[in-house]
Amino acid sequence: MADRAIRGRVLTFRRAPAGAGDAGSYAFLPDGIVLVKDGRVEAVGPTASLLPRLGGAPVDHFPDKLILPGFIDTHIHFPQTQVIASYGAQLLEWLEKYTFVEEQKYADAGHAARNAEFFLDELARCGTTTACCYGSVHATSVEALFAAAEKRGASMIAGTAIMDRNGPQALLDVGKDSVAASRDLIKRWHGKGRQRYAVTPRFAITSTEAQLAACGALLHEFSGVYMQTHLAENPEEIATTRRLFPNDPSYTSVYARAGLLGPRALLGHCIHLDDSEVALLRDTQSVAVFCPTSNLFIGSGLFDHARLAANGVRIALATDVGGGTSYSMLQTAAEAYKAMQLQGQTLSALAAFDLMTRGNSAALGLEAEIGTLAPGAYADIVVLDARATPAMAHRMETARGLEDELFVLMTLGDDRAVMQTYIKGKAALIPRRGLPPATP
Repeated sequence: MADRAIRGRVLTFRRAPAGAGDAGSYAFLPDGIVLVKDGRVEAVGPTASLLPRLGGAPVDHFPDKLILPGFIDTHIHFPQTQVIASYGAQLLEWLEKYTFVEEQKYADAGHAARNAEFFLDELARCGTTTACCYGSVHATSVEALFAAAEKRGASMIAGTAIMDRNGPQALLDVGKDSVAASRDLIKRWHGKGRQRYAVTPRFAITSTEAQLAACGALLHEFSGVYMQTHLAENPEEIATTRRLFPNDPSYTSVYARAGLLGPRALLGHCIHLDDSEVALLRDTQSVAVFCPTSNLFIGSGLFDHARLAANGVRIALATDVGGGTSYSMLQTAAEAYKAMQLQGQTLSALAAFDLMTRGNSAALGLEAEIGTLAPGAYADIVVLDARATPAMAHRMETARGLEDELFVLMTLGDDRAVMQTYIKGKAALIPRRGLPPATP
């Protein structure tokens, strides 16, 4: 017998949409049920066909709401929860003035543990059930995050930030041992429950050639481990990287020479790339992570989605808190739409919701586990209300179908549109607006 049934309007994606109107890219049930057993999806189908299988399982019924796979954030900084909304600086100054100051506090295990709980609460409140997270340089930061996530059953991909130059001494002192600390964390946490490790050199500016090479060796030592870093975010950053690595033909080639590129490599930003760098990302099957709110807030530039996609580069979408200004993947998708509009490109609602779910899971190589409502996948689920605010409800009076509804959600929606988030089939939020889980 199932442990729980979640009933509503069920939507999941089968493949990347070719554009607006591509009904073949998704499966939609106007009145459907997701059956959950032992934390995974047991079955998905029309309510009429699955009601006989419920037995005594409780039913959480969300009439007229959309039920989707939980959102996936592929680039976010766990120690920057109190850096978000910091005024008036571009990238390198922003790091020195705000980020490095806050990250030093994560040497304290109690501070890290308290903030891990806030961080995971905030993700769940926004419907995000999996995230790729940067820690501080301190092992205590990632220990706290993994421990809190494992207790909740949530899936996190995380690693300590690795750096041995061009930062405050308090971070670099720890950074000298960070490769060894990462090895220890991999042995203890990678594959424990739903936790996975990402080797995390902050970016080329803060690592020597020797340290980047050590990170590459670590990746080859442990199969299945991810790599995350930043690439070509800001012109000053790129110029500094060229000065520090004068023998490399490009910023991207610095990472290639260190053995850091590949299908599990997640490279945040990728804004200012030459043609050889685009080809290098394509040929290594590395992932360019689109961080629109951060790119706009810090003034870094516009991610050229069409160019990268046309050249076969794999693309993911992310909030990049705290440079990014919202934990909400809905708001992130809205900013992605605007950034693309400024370049004569467009992002359909179907493409945006596919990216937030199936697309990001594919970028992580986890499409059988997350980002889908299919039997065997984890029951990580978000329930959305396109009438969550007066403005949304007013606009929905003229909505012409599912795609209009999705576009309202991504344009006007935020955490208020999230009615419930489920992690392994368990409700993570107090039900909102007087809509408690109901029985059949």
